[in-house]
Amino acid sequence: MVHHPHIEIDIDFSATTVIVGAALLALVWALLQFVIIARIPIKSEGGVDDSTSLVRGDNDATTKRLVEIYDAIFEGAESFLRAEYSVCGIFVAAFAVVIFVLISWGTGWDFTRGILTALSFVLGSITSMASGYLGMKVAVFSNVRTTVSAQKSGWTACFNTAFRAGAVMGFALCGLGVLMLYLTMLAFRVQYPLPENWIYLTECLTGYGLGGSSIAMFGRVGGGIYTKAADVGADLVGKVVHGIPEDDPRNPATIADNVGDNVGDVAGMGSDLFGSFAEATCAALVIGNSIGVTGGWDSMCFPIILSSVGVIVCLICSFIATHIWPVRGEAQVESALKVQLISTTILMIPSVFLAASAFLPAEFEINATVGSGTVTLTPDEAAICVIMGAVGGLVIGLITEYYTSHSYKPVRELADSCKTGAATNMIYGIALGYKSVIIPVLVLASVVYGSFSICDMYGVSLAAIGFLTNLATGLTIDVYGPVCDNAGGIAEMAELDPYVRDKTDALDAAGNTTAAIGKGFAIGSAALVSLALFGAFVTRIRHASNDAIFLNGVNMLEPLTFAFLIIGGMIPFSFAAMTMKSVGLAAMEMVFEVQRQFDEKPHLLDENPSERPDYDACIAISTKASLREMIPPGAMVIFTPLLTGIFFGVNAVSGLLVGSLVASVQLAISMSNSGGAWDNAKKYIEKASPDSELKGKGSEIHKAAVVGDTVGDPFKDTSGPALNIVMKLMAVLSLVFADTFYAFNGGGGIFNLS
Repeated sequence: MVHHPHIEIDIDFSATTVIVGAALLALVWALLQFVIIARIPIKSEGGVDDSTSLVRGDNDATTKRLVEIYDAIFEGAESFLRAEYSVCGIFVAAFAVVIFVLISWGTGWDFTRGILTALSFVLGSITSMASGYLGMKVAVFSNVRTTVSAQKSGWTACFNTAFRAGAVMGFALCGLGVLMLYLTMLAFRVQYPLPENWIYLTECLTGYGLGGSSIAMFGRVGGGIYTKAADVGADLVGKVVHGIPEDDPRNPATIADNVGDNVGDVAGMGSDLFGSFAEATCAALVIGNSIGVTGGWDSMCFPIILSSVGVIVCLICSFIATHIWPVRGEAQVESALKVQLISTTILMIPSVFLAASAFLPAEFEINATVGSGTVTLTPDEAAICVIMGAVGGLVIGLITEYYTSHSYKPVRELADSCKTGAATNMIYGIALGYKSVIIPVLVLASVVYGSFSICDMYGVSLAAIGFLTNLATGLTIDVYGPVCDNAGGIAEMAELDPYVRDKTDALDAAGNTTAAIGKGFAIGSAALVSLALFGAFVTRIRHASNDAIFLNGVNMLEPLTFAFLIIGGMIPFSFAAMTMKSVGLAAMEMVFEVQRQFDEKPHLLDENPSERPDYDACIAISTKASLREMIPPGAMVIFTPLLTGIFFGVNAVSGLLVGSLVASVQLAISMSNSGGAWDNAKKYIEKASPDSELKGKGSEIHKAAVVGDTVGDPFKDTSGPALNIVMKLMAVLSLVFADTFYAFNGGGGIFNLS
């Protein structure tokens, strides 16, 4: 097919315009939201004017206290991320050298591919760190302003402040991710200008996804251990032993707990979802690189165009929450957030069809993943795969809500089980998590079967991108939760009127449910992304071996493949055990420290204490524990596929990846949903009055619920979400080192057992 040179330039311009234009629009929109939040003042001296309506009583003293708390949380989060990213920086520098050496050697000393893969790995890592750091900054900046806004009458101001904080993170991350990825592609295109060589361009680009996921692993695990060590420690000694409220300023672990929300739930989640976006795009580009030969640059860039269109759709739909249908009462909070997910999914359907017809050729061919033939596709077929992913994500999100929101039967049953103590609460909660796996797995299976049947493995990679098309909205809702949680903590620590805490608690309860929905999206997308990456791995091994390996697919009955399938299924359990134990160890240290302070300063527990707790000691425990404990699980996930490929070959890696994917999906969904349900069962009991069946706060029923919530904390915020990264990171690492694995005895590995 011959292209007229002028037409070729026009097409290039249109793809670049859409991608770069959408990325810049997202960044400008994020900045605008930040400016609106920044206008809300926090004044530490000279009183507070009437427009702020900050607090009743002594405004000066309370405002000063607010600023002190804000500064303490800011400094704690800043120092932790600085320490964490210092460790990550050393890892990135060292691993970039490993990538350069192994890729260069595996490709017959092709130093260009070695350098470009290492460079894209460094760029992906830096973008991931920037995303996490930005999210933390914005969350800390916004949470105290949400507390201030909660003083005003009505619900609109405080909801909009928290929602806009999420929007800054969501749109900034999407804009930054799309822009950096596309600029990297354009830079690599200088080296590989011919469409026939774009396969090498896409292979070098896989380092970008590996960089994003590597940082996400340390961010998720490190941040998760930090936040849950503080949370569990504060809960056990404060609420269970001494009966003081959550976030009470007398509790020494309360500042560390609030810092943890920012570094774990915000920075960790940001890096995780950035990694999903980068890997899904890289997988689609590797599998669909042959489209570039027949359809040109625009057609090959279709996966990035989808993310760009998604940003615009999310931006339009954000007006529904802030302007068209603003929140005016407690009952509207949860529905406003849910409408965001539903409206973006609905609006994506026509947008995807338009994008496909505009940028894909009327007919195009891709190489079949299994067999030697090609598959002929149309734009509509590609669009249907994307839409299957988007709708599948929404269904998984809504099922997650059903199992984790106290508006529905499962969580209310869980709350009732607390009447007979903590043991029955644990039994019900674990059963709820297992049961919640059924429908999401059936949805995932349907999406995989449907998209593969229509567009081969390229369809699966497009479905994975479909899950992430409304990523900006998903992140907005995810960050909203921790911001409200922190706002409530600040209100209690600053001893503001109880109605402020009631308002932030209501916002946070909705945030808990939507965070669970967000985790459902993240797990579903991770499953499809890792399957797409596995498809890309098979494609790349076929290319390296000239179809000598995997021509007819992967044979799971081959002894080595099946043996490593079972080993792969063990990896997520081993990982969950390591991270859960890490939280337990760090929480024990925290419990001893908090109890030591209560023993040495008995007046801390007075109604109006004359002494101040040592918050810094607890922050130091969380920081040291998380930095120490995040390395072993991260190292296991990174080195297992690498050593398997080098010593046992590509068949062993195939088994390992499939086993890990199958086990990780089930375990991640069940752990996240059990944890979310325990948390909301506790909140449901806290809302009950003392003379009701559930007896309310401070009762034995409430204590049983607190135990469940405490166990659920590492389930839903450490191990569960980090399992997303286990399946993605192992798959993308295998993809990056595919040529290296093949170079050892023609894919047989050093031991050559096949």
